[in-house]
Amino acid sequence: MNPVRATRLIFLLSGIGMASWAPMVPYAKARLGLDDGTLGMVLLCMGCGAAAAMPLAGFLTHRFGNRDVIGVAGLLVCVALPLLTVAPSATWLGGALLFFGASLGLVDVAMNAHAVDVEKRQGRPMMSGFHGLFSVGGLVGSAGMAALLKAGAPLTGSAIAVSFALLVIVLTQWRHFIVRHEDAHTDARAPFRMPGGAVFLLGFLCLVVFLAEGSMLDWSAVFLRFSCGFDASSAGLGYAAFSVAMAVCRLLGDRITSHVGPVAIVRGGSLVAAAGFLVATSIPWGPTALFGFVLVGIGASNIVPVLFSAAGRMGGASPGVGIAIVTALGYAGMLAGPAGIGFVAHLSTLSIALTGVAGLLVVVSLCASIARR
Repeated sequence: MNPVRATRLIFLLSGIGMASWAPMVPYAKARLGLDDGTLGMVLLCMGCGAAAAMPLAGFLTHRFGNRDVIGVAGLLVCVALPLLTVAPSATWLGGALLFFGASLGLVDVAMNAHAVDVEKRQGRPMMSGFHGLFSVGGLVGSAGMAALLKAGAPLTGSAIAVSFALLVIVLTQWRHFIVRHEDAHTDARAPFRMPGGAVFLLGFLCLVVFLAEGSMLDWSAVFLRFSCGFDASSAGLGYAAFSVAMAVCRLLGDRITSHVGPVAIVRGGSLVAAAGFLVATSIPWGPTALFGFVLVGIGASNIVPVLFSAAGRMGGASPGVGIAIVTALGYAGMLAGPAGIGFVAHLSTLSIALTGVAGLLVVVSLCASIARR
């Protein structure tokens, strides 16, 4: 049994599955004749499905073990992806995205709980490397699906091809996952016990970091286009710079965490990310803004893996429940945060709104000692 390899591959699967949907969005919009407002509401269903499934995932991992939850949810992801290409209306597409998001949400919680188990067995930090492979999967999934479509492959056929590749990962790795890792003091009431305030503080910190990541996804191109004078075709360079920096630093993150410790990762990383936002917004010149976005990727890269590891080590409730709460709060930041940035930008400017994100990251640095627990 090789649980380390299996964990790496399931993080890769999650990244590929999630990112494969992105190149399919314009096709869905054109095929169903959706306007931007309707499309925005439909796209929200994916995040809502994930957020709704995550609390349930904590109970399921405790009740049935990480292995079976990962395996079954992984199969559901494989089924859901092709369904997105054949939905006959906006309503059906919204339902398919709810199903797809819920499947990914179950995988997300279970794989992070499993990663905590693997860390405990190996006796060293490994979470950043796992999340690095999720980032790599995101790049592979979006680029691979885009390449298939550009080569003229039919949309549904492309989705089935990706699903088949993911199915191979699930079926070959299922038996290698650890069922569960229970501490001696954990009892059957663990999934129903209310976690302590420390878990919710971790969730808040995760919310802020996910908000920062979401602002890069939704607003970096807008900032480069309208504040720095980039043309529309190159405005996506900001998110690309952020993503590459994050992926590289996550792949190196376990070694760094072992050397400096989790508290330094959270404190230093949040300050570096805050500095990145300030550099980009205070000097709105193209190369400077790109450098700022790279700093955001470097700083934010390893904070979430450290927070997830800390949530899995909290006593009292099941590790799966703690991770489910932290993950759900993080996704709330990813979903609602960019909309909040838009609201603040409407009342003031986008630069001021992004500067506010820097302020929240400073708050994360002040609470960094929670990662020690």
